[in-house]
Amino acid sequence: MQWKNFDELDTYKKLNSIREVVDIKNEMAGESGAQRVDKYKVNMAADMVYSYAAKNVNDNIIDILQELADEAELIDKYQELYNGAVINTGEKRLVLHHLCRGQLGNDVIADGVNKREFYLLQQKRAGEFAVKVHNGEILNEKGEKFTTVVQIGIGGSDLGPRALYLALENWARVNNTLKMDAKFISNVDPDDASSILATTDLAHTLFIVVSKSGTTLETLTNESFVKNALISNGLDPSKHMLAVTSETSPLANNPAYLDSFYMDDYIGGRYSATSAVGGVVLSLAFGPEVFARILDGAAKADITAKNKNIRENAAMLDALIGVYERNFLGYGVTAVLPYSQALIRFPAHLQQLDMESNGKSVNRFGEEVNYVTGPVIFGEPGTNGQHSFYQLLHQGTDINPIQFVGFKKSQMGNDVIIENTTSQQKLNANVAAQIMAFACGKDDENKNKYFEGNRPSSIIVGDQLNPESLGALLAHFENKVMFQGFVWNLNSFDQEGVQLGKVLAKKVLAKNTEGALTAYSELLGIF
Repeated sequence: MQWKNFDELDTYKKLNSIREVVDIKNEMAGESGAQRVDKYKVNMAADMVYSYAAKNVNDNIIDILQELADEAELIDKYQELYNGAVINTGEKRLVLHHLCRGQLGNDVIADGVNKREFYLLQQKRAGEFAVKVHNGEILNEKGEKFTTVVQIGIGGSDLGPRALYLALENWARVNNTLKMDAKFISNVDPDDASSILATTDLAHTLFIVVSKSGTTLETLTNESFVKNALISNGLDPSKHMLAVTSETSPLANNPAYLDSFYMDDYIGGRYSATSAVGGVVLSLAFGPEVFARILDGAAKADITAKNKNIRENAAMLDALIGVYERNFLGYGVTAVLPYSQALIRFPAHLQQLDMESNGKSVNRFGEEVNYVTGPVIFGEPGTNGQHSFYQLLHQGTDINPIQFVGFKKSQMGNDVIIENTTSQQKLNANVAAQIMAFACGKDDENKNKYFEGNRPSSIIVGDQLNPESLGALLAHFENKVMFQGFVWNLNSFDQEGVQLGKVLAKKVLAKNTEGALTAYSELLGIF
């Protein structure tokens, strides 16, 4: 197994010499455009399809990207990862979030423990706990059922689980699987906790404190905020609070919690939604059967990501097209635009997943790289985004690739026909129109109304957003980010870039400052 910088590869030199910008405007016009859409697509897990017809690629470029995948040994490195190699070189750790899905790779023994069995045991425990809550075997102090669950965490302990809950909340209501309402507290801003607590029936609420280390400043601050509220209302926090943490943290086996569920250092926060970090809250909210379906969709996506043929591996193809756009076409920003209101927080999760993983300027050995790496990620559901930032995407000076996500059916099945079409048809007509508008543009003598076109996009299309398709979508992007990190020779599984601010914040709170840091502290009224 060779870990080389991207610019040391023969295929880097080949792509650098080509730098071909395929004329999407011409390729997508007329009947040839329909043929291109039919040809340039890949089947995904959960009956979804990845369509890349509106991307700046052709058969020649895809062939070279296949050569890149082979030369960079992407599938071999993926196998190394899920079979327990030390892939996180910065922290000298294994990377095992795939084992939470249960179906991929060999059993991994680390610290004397079978990690697959360990992760599955935590999911089993979380499911059994949830069923006892739902059945009234675990009750509050007055012998009444809990009706709400609130997760207290930040970063990966919040963004992924929150995105998944919101994605399925309405689906669960329609399918009668919503067992408990779920809410989330993440920001150390006291207004965040205050607003949640003000609208929550504390006596009937379980709170989940999520911190792998058990020392996360924001999370522990919000935990104290919640404990004070419970005590003020005459409630015992130990009867209302759970912990998701590592077995070595101060939160583990602590009588201050009703129960504790465990993760470990081999699962990074932004990759933890399918671990106990997401499993406890989602099993309580939807039931363990629904969480198991999310895992099943993710597992199937993981398996399709093993395929060495780039034309049959949507995650790897998506990743390498993104590398081509970033390194050879100079596109530095990618917009993720789901045409599903249920995915309202999914772009926020992908911001962390992508930018915290591949926002690096040194390789996995700590050496500076001489090429650009991870793009800026942002997004908002359509059609709302069309009425805000699409102006820049269509007519701005920069070209920003777009990743659309859409579904043929709505989740709730509640629709109206206005002017001979339903709301869902109008939604999907908009996404189809946007793909073509970005690709083909519009000629007009009035330059204010002229659209240049040749603005690349892809789309993932599913039948309906349900647990399986959601899990597959989550794993697709996790694997895409992983493959891109392998190409760029990065360590996609540490996040040293978030540490410096934490250190300085602690200095401010300890009043151990000088110079400008003191001045800013005074300006902000800290002291």
